[in-house]
Order: sequence, then C-alpha cells, then structure tokens
Amino acid sequence: MILINYFARYREQLNLGGEKLPLTTSLKTIEDVRQMLMARGEIWNSVLGESNLMCALNQELCHLNLAIEDFDEIAFFPPVTGG
Repeated sequence: MILINYFARYREQLNLGGEKLPLTTSLKTIEDVRQMLMARGEIWNSVLGESNLMCALNQELCHLNLAIEDFDEIAFFPPVTGG
C-alpha cells in the first residue's frame, strides 16, 4: 500500500487531498504512479502532466524516477516560491 498526497492547487483541481493505493508489480517508480494516475482522465492528465510538477518521497523532495516501496508516501505539488 502506498499513500499519495496532493497539495496546493493540485488538491483543489482534483478535489482530493490524498488516497491509498495498492503497490502492484507495475508500479516501480514515482513516474509509474504518475502515469497510472494520469490515465484516469483529462483532469488527472492535465494536473499531473505538468512539466514543472514537483514530488516528494517520504517527505523529501525527489525526482520522478525514484524507486518506491510498500508503505511509501508520495506527494505531488506545484512549484512553490518563497517570500
């Protein structure tokens, strides 16, 4: 099982803060998870298909090609700026 969280405008656009999904053999990286979610439909493809999408694995910023394991927490969020 993996936990996926959506933050900021992604949460608003998807109308979903997070979800739990079973970790299958086809889900080896964060990119695999992203591709599976984007296949859900137009809004998913639009939100998670952004080229500047940011992600974190177990609360640490990372790249989409990072391997995942059971019980990992993945977060997707738009770029942020400080102020």
